[in-house]
Amino acid sequence: MHGHLDRLLDIFILVTPTKIPGPPPPKGSLMIEHDKALGLWAMKLPSADTVVVKRTLAKVAEHPEGLPCADETLDFEKHRKEFWSSIKPAHFGVKIGSRSILGLVWCLSTAIFVGILAGFSFGRSLLLKFPEFFSLGFFRKTGPTEAEVSNASFKTWFVGRGYIDSEHASECGSKPDKEIVTRVSGPEIGYITTSIVLVQCALILLSQRANLPKGGVYTPGIVFGPTDLQKRLEENGMSFDLISTRTIPSDEYAHAS
Repeated sequence: MHGHLDRLLDIFILVTPTKIPGPPPPKGSLMIEHDKALGLWAMKLPSADTVVVKRTLAKVAEHPEGLPCADETLDFEKHRKEFWSSIKPAHFGVKIGSRSILGLVWCLSTAIFVGILAGFSFGRSLLLKFPEFFSLGFFRKTGPTEAEVSNASFKTWFVGRGYIDSEHASECGSKPDKEIVTRVSGPEIGYITTSIVLVQCALILLSQRANLPKGGVYTPGIVFGPTDLQKRLEENGMSFDLISTRTIPSDEYAHAS
């Protein structure tokens, strides 16, 4: 993928043509910054997650009540419209966090090495033959042991900044005045959580086909948004938590964004 990054970016632009309505995203900040809300050093991370979320929100902008389902009941149609009507426009980005700034320097150095080497065939060959050396220990051929997988876990924080009043949001130059922090956590993300999510999505496809979109190429959010996927994931070891809400003082946002 990294070897064809320039072509992928062109494709991403083509498949997400719809502009997200509302205020523009905040201006870019420093490459590495300290996030007071989480107590972590953070760095922007180029991620497929960003593209997927943007495509989901673009589709919501085109269809504010969601896509019609294959053979939905009247009750589910009402639920689907209420669910999607509650989703507000947003600008989304991904950052990697560390309690130590040295941890981010290590990640950044790894990304630079991998990015440079992945750009040409000989470099990709070196990465495949000596992944541990050229990724500064980030990757290795053998993969994790069962003990490492069973003892691992993940936490992903979502820091949302927006507006208490929709009229305030439409004012030119207005700054967000509310912050909500949520968290998704669960067992080891690569082997265990990924398997849990895939299995539960497959079960929904089998048991709730009538309540899913008629067909097409869609993001997971568009397909499974109004379903009971979150409840199923919570029943299988994942947690979705509201951490905090607060009002943002007018003199703070310039630093927070």
